[in-house]
Amino acid sequence: MDGSSFSLTLPSEPRMLSVARNFVEAVCQAYRLDRTTMHALVIVTGEAVTNIVRHAHQNRPNSQMELHLQMLADSVVITFRDEGAPFDLESVPDLPPGEMRIGGRGIYLMRTLMDELTCEPRGDGQPGNVLRMIKRCAALRECG
Repeated sequence: MDGSSFSLTLPSEPRMLSVARNFVEAVCQAYRLDRTTMHALVIVTGEAVTNIVRHAHQNRPNSQMELHLQMLADSVVITFRDEGAPFDLESVPDLPPGEMRIGGRGIYLMRTLMDELTCEPRGDGQPGNVLRMIKRCAALRECG
């Protein structure tokens, strides 16, 4: 992988979920990432988009989200920028996988499938958050 970066800006609408997932899958296929890595990236993308639409933007379709995908030699970095209220990732408890409840699984999946997960205020004078997820590979061959 060569450090290439890909970006997509989407309206905050549930129907954009498949667009975001297909975008990530297409980039992964172009870089010939292995199936396991690709599926993990697609799953966390879906969870992030769903959380942004529902929670950060509270189903306000006039809001937008930005998705950035960076292909590095030893990792893949997915970054989401939203326009929502500040969000503290540490406030979300680690739920036992067997616990029966509606919701709360998106962050669990992100924590489980990715090697690194952070969420911070945008810091560019704009309201919102930056969700950053990293999937590491020990060597290029392990990712693609």
